[in-house]
Amino acid sequence: MSFRDYLHEKAEESRHNETVAYLMFLAGTVFFVGGLLETLMINSLFNKNPEWFLFIPYYAETHAGAVLGLALIISGLTLIVFGIGSGINYSRDRSWYMTELRKANSIEEVLMSRKQTVNETKPAKQTRPKNHKKSRQ
Repeated sequence: MSFRDYLHEKAEESRHNETVAYLMFLAGTVFFVGGLLETLMINSLFNKNPEWFLFIPYYAETHAGAVLGLALIISGLTLIVFGIGSGINYSRDRSWYMTELRKANSIEEVLMSRKQTVNETKPAKQTRPKNHKKSRQ
């Protein structure tokens, strides 16, 4: 496997990982919104407003819906943060692989053009086949 093929494969792998990271971000947003809705809908059950920690609503009383809502909010925030972070990381990796691939292609093109100019300047040799016999007349 040549270095150029290796870079091409790594760029494709990084593109795939970047897509997975963005899907992780989308799953995190779904979990986060679901957790917010779950927590805010429990308002009708407890007949009181939730307590807030920054922008995260929660209930201090233990209830299955309250625990589920808080778990969805925390897991959603985690997926959002790690999805964005890994997406940026894989995007930077892919851009590095692509610049190295461009360098490798430009070096290969320069070498091929030099080889072509050297071949054009050399006179063509006329070779005879090895088993060539002179015809007798």
